[in-house]
Formats: sequence, C-alpha cells, structure tokens
Amino acid sequence: MIPGPVSVGCAKLVGVSLEDLRRLRRVRDRMDREYAEPLDMSELARDALMSPGHFQRSFRKAFGETPYSYLMTRRIERAKALLRQGDLTVTEVCLAVGCTSLGSFSSRFTELVGRTPSAYRAASHEPAAVIPSCVARTFTRPRRRPY
Repeated sequence: MIPGPVSVGCAKLVGVSLEDLRRLRRVRDRMDREYAEPLDMSELARDALMSPGHFQRSFRKAFGETPYSYLMTRRIERAKALLRQGDLTVTEVCLAVGCTSLGSFSSRFTELVGRTPSAYRAASHEPAAVIPSCVARTFTRPRRRPY
C-alpha cells in the first residue's frame, strides 16, 4: 500500500480530495466486480456520496475517463476473453458482459478493439503464456482509438 503522504500528494495532483479518491476507488472496485450487472450511474454516485455531476467530474479527474467509459472498457475486456474461448455467440457474449444492445456493444467493441466482435473471435489468438499478466493487462487493455 502507498504511504499516506504520497497518497495525499497524488490526490492533490489529480485535483480530488483523498477521501473522495477513496470513495471513487471503492466505486471503481464495485464496477470491476459487478460489470455484468445493470449499474446505474446515479446509484454509483450515491455510493461515492456525490451528486451525479460531481461524481462524473471527479471520476474523470482521478482515473482519466468517465465512469461509463470505464465500465464499457471493463465489459469489452471481458468480452474479448469470452470471444477468444469461442464457446458463445456474439449475442451471448454481449448479454454475458452486461450489455443489453447488440448494436451498441458491437459499435463500442469495434471502436475500442479495431475489429468487429465476429472478426475478433475468428482471428487466431496465440497463447500469451510467456507474457507476464501485468504486462498483458497493460498492453492489451482496450483503448479508444483517435480519429
């Protein structure tokens, strides 16, 4: 765990109070655990003891993206793993990761990954056994592509 003074310095650096940062981390952890559930941003804001607008701004300051963008990125990460296994249809994967619209899921997947879910599933995926998981997570995390 990071010592207190460094945490305080980091909180000041991102412009979010240390207590708000703690609450935001708890909410982000909940999003990581419950990504497949229908999560309401207003409810997440209440969990962080913030108004929805303040929650959106603070989350973006602390983590570099909006809560919705973070949640969708998490869902796409899981969808990639399910598609690599090849056992489920794209629609089943969409529903398994908590998305309710196949069109929105496919659009977001294509935006972040650079190919459609079907094309991603059909592509060859070499085992990444020789790559440490921390490196794989850093470099394979879906990111929004600049236009």
